[in-house]
Amino acid sequence: MLYMEALNNTNHQPGAVPGREQTSVIKVSAQSRSTAVAGAIAGIIRERGRVDVQAIGAGAVNQAMKAAAIARGYLQLDGIDVVVIPSFSDVVIDGAERTAIRLSIEPR
Repeated sequence: MLYMEALNNTNHQPGAVPGREQTSVIKVSAQSRSTAVAGAIAGIIRERGRVDVQAIGAGAVNQAMKAAAIARGYLQLDGIDVVVIPSFSDVVIDGAERTAIRLSIEPR
């Protein structure tokens, strides 16, 4: 289910490069299973070539980083070498602005 939600979540991102394909965003919480997120990351990389993973809070960032490392291993088995580029992203949740960590994952 996480994978399908990520495929359907292709909103235009602020600061996106014009002419570049829209990116799927996987939103991770502290309760997310890192292996499930890793599978979603690997699937989207295989289909679309890149994905963004968004997390807010220490627990969510921990799960997102573990998922990125696991996904890297999955993709290496297919001969795909990826890099993870971290950045900050401002998001509005329930009317309050929060700072999220965004991991852009793309082939090297």
